[in-house]
Amino acid sequence: MQMSYAIRCAFYQLLLAALMLVAMLQLLYLSLLSGLHGQEEQEQYFEFFPPSPRSVDQVKSQLRTALASGGVLDASGDYRVYRGLLKTTMDPNDVILATHASVDNLLHLSGLLERWEGPLSVSVFAATKEEAQMATVLAYALSSHCPEMRARVSMHLVCPSRYEAAVPDPREPGEFALLRSCQEVFDKLARVAQPGINYALGTNISYPNNLLRNLAREEANYALVIDVDMVPSEGLWRSLREMLDQSNHWDGMALVVPAFEIRRARRMPMNKNELVQLYQVGEVRPFYYGLCTPCHAPTNYSRWVNLPEESLLRPAYVVPWRDPWEPFYVAGGKVPTFDERFRQYGFNRISQACELHVAGFNFEVLNEGFLVHKGFKEALKFHPQKEAENQRNKILYRQFKQELKTKYPNSPHRC
Repeated sequence: MQMSYAIRCAFYQLLLAALMLVAMLQLLYLSLLSGLHGQEEQEQYFEFFPPSPRSVDQVKSQLRTALASGGVLDASGDYRVYRGLLKTTMDPNDVILATHASVDNLLHLSGLLERWEGPLSVSVFAATKEEAQMATVLAYALSSHCPEMRARVSMHLVCPSRYEAAVPDPREPGEFALLRSCQEVFDKLARVAQPGINYALGTNISYPNNLLRNLAREEANYALVIDVDMVPSEGLWRSLREMLDQSNHWDGMALVVPAFEIRRARRMPMNKNELVQLYQVGEVRPFYYGLCTPCHAPTNYSRWVNLPEESLLRPAYVVPWRDPWEPFYVAGGKVPTFDERFRQYGFNRISQACELHVAGFNFEVLNEGFLVHKGFKEALKFHPQKEAENQRNKILYRQFKQELKTKYPNSPHRC
């Protein structure tokens, strides 16, 4: 009897010791977790303990919550903004690809997801009540059937202030309710959409491009803001991450990604070698070559295509900013926002590049990465109302440059 009692006591003592050991290990784990500092340690942690992917139900719940909020009005009161229809968890030091689109142009997301391996943020503009409904149905369908959308994409919605978006009924439109895969969703969108120029909406509503750009890059540190019908070179996200991780002295630098346009978009060049071959035979040319050559000429394309081939991405040469250069770039830190008074067409990106220059940012062109726009951009004939807005933006740009003198009184730079 005494032996049995002694054995039970020993057993309970051993069990208590085991429980105390587990508790100590948990405390040690929490201590180590809270002490993780720096990019390298965070990456090692997530390599061994990756975050759980968000479920379809979680994403749909986020969509319903965002729509049920009723949105908020922008500073002008002309637009209603719904943040976070879709949301993704992101490393604060990551590089986000930020873009914007009308509902019809959302079909370009498929190509961006293939080329850009990192987080992506898209702001969608719905000019009519019907388009707002379509946008919510698309968000619902994409979140249901596209794991990459759930894992990597944030989506925001903007519509005229007089409209409110509603939580989609899965049965409406009925055609989307029958879809069963991500590819089917994009195929269906391609059949019903009428893709074109974002700002050529055929309505009396101005396309708020700068509001959309700011919304897309709102929570990002480093961001590459592009048009939705552009495609980055293969591996650009990973190369940017590796380059940025090598130093913490990138603040105040705008890392320019050279932009091109291709005559036929059947096969987009993946690397610089393929791009240069197409450039040499005239199938690829500098971006905006037929519309506004000075808008991208400072990139110095002839110098860029003749740089020696390298395996690592790096800044290759510095370019002083001059009006009206409007490069696509990666920058972090206190980057000036896009001025949301500019809408529709004209001076919306030039104005922001101008402010970067006045704020003291240096422009450095990257050696290997690039962007390609699908199709050559040609001169357009605008509806008289759109042409009037372009002229309004031209006048606003002159005013904007004067305002920068007051905003940056000690800056040696002017536009």
